Amino acid sequence: MAQPEFGLLDGQQRSNWIRLRTMIVLRWVAIVGQLIALTVAQHLLGLQIELGLCYLAVGISAIGNLIAIFVFPENKRLTESENLLMVLFDLLQLGFLLALTGGLNNPFAMLMLGPVTISAAVLTTRSTILVGATAIVIVTVLSEIHMPLRAKDGDVLSIPALFVFGNWIAMVIAICFISLYSRRVTSEIHSMSDALSATQLALSREQKLTDLGGVVAAAAHELGTPLATIKLASSELIGELTDQPDLQEDAALISQQADRCRDILRDMGRTGKDDLHMRQAPLMTVVQEAAEPHANRGKSVLYTHDPDAGEEMDQPAILRKPEIIHGLRNLVQNAVDFARSTVWVEAHWTDDHITLRIIDDGRGFPPQVLGRIGDPFVGHRKTNTDRAQRPEYNGMGLGLFIAKTLLERSGAELTFANGADPYGEHQQEGLHTGAIVKVTWPRGKVDALNGENSVKRGKNEKLTV
Repeated sequence: MAQPEFGLLDGQQRSNWIRLRTMIVLRWVAIVGQLIALTVAQHLLGLQIELGLCYLAVGISAIGNLIAIFVFPENKRLTESENLLMVLFDLLQLGFLLALTGGLNNPFAMLMLGPVTISAAVLTTRSTILVGATAIVIVTVLSEIHMPLRAKDGDVLSIPALFVFGNWIAMVIAICFISLYSRRVTSEIHSMSDALSATQLALSREQKLTDLGGVVAAAAHELGTPLATIKLASSELIGELTDQPDLQEDAALISQQADRCRDILRDMGRTGKDDLHMRQAPLMTVVQEAAEPHANRGKSVLYTHDPDAGEEMDQPAILRKPEIIHGLRNLVQNAVDFARSTVWVEAHWTDDHITLRIIDDGRGFPPQVLGRIGDPFVGHRKTNTDRAQRPEYNGMGLGLFIAKTLLERSGAELTFANGADPYGEHQQEGLHTGAIVKVTWPRGKVDALNGENSVKRGKNEKLTV
């Protein structure tokens, strides 16, 4: 089964999630804070400031909020460009207020970091760079051009030029660092959220397929009884209607069609209404079922088990969980995608653990990404040679993440390694020299006959549909 395409969301789509009402509320908080600061500066501290221009800047912000409240619906969500304009307006309005109240001599200059942080968290990289650059320009201008703060007696309140320069350097560094830090953390959170959503979709699809098989088997079992009744009644009618050939032919046709329906239902429900096979199967059977969609893609997929583990007939029966089947399927798909000719699936079991190793004879994992394999959106083994040989392969780096997440959910532990140097020149086809993925379960987690998930052999419980 090919890796499905998931409609993951990019930064611009996420910026469209922000409601206008949220930005309005944040702006009201800023307006109230600015009014309180101006009131305290004038009446408690006795500072001489240009109150008219300051109240004009605050009033423009308040008028903009009122217009947005009355013109736009309450549930309006801002586009990327609208969000950018809102943040730039707040940045410029704050810069104007600081220019009227001492520039970088004003301790409230640190509030310039607020709009930058918001843009890094919700806007695209391009918009974040624009907001950050604007903030740096404003801070630079404020360091040179501003109206001085004056005390009640007319003295100018200022800090030494060296400290102003230090404040400017600190602000520029803070703008760059906070933008980068916030952007990186937010991107990782979004990537993980998208990847987990894709994992949930994959598991949901596999679960639906499994449930569908159970429903089909249950339907086949339930319909068997009425069809048997129809068969019996039609047979009796055939014997009683010997003197009415037309009706006898109709009864015979009903009997034939009942036989046909019985055969169809037998094929559909071969395993029974809730047969144990719907819930558990031998280890190698489950592995082959998971790998089946990739068994005929031009690469050999070989299944073996460690002779030290015992005879094949003694292999454990494990639960046919959707997580296990889909996770193993993704691992086999990855191996087949990058193998030269052969993929090996090796099984080993003891009284305590069940282990699978999936090995290919490809180039293996690049050493620099071995520690990150299983993280979402990490491209792996994608060399120029791979692109030339597999131009159709367009993986998003989610296959191994989905496999790792699903298998760990079932209790497994995964390790990734190489059979040889992926950049070596002496690799040959048909040798265990490529990537090695080892999956290990505590036996009690997946064993269908022993441990916490065990079921009684031979018991078919009623299936509720």
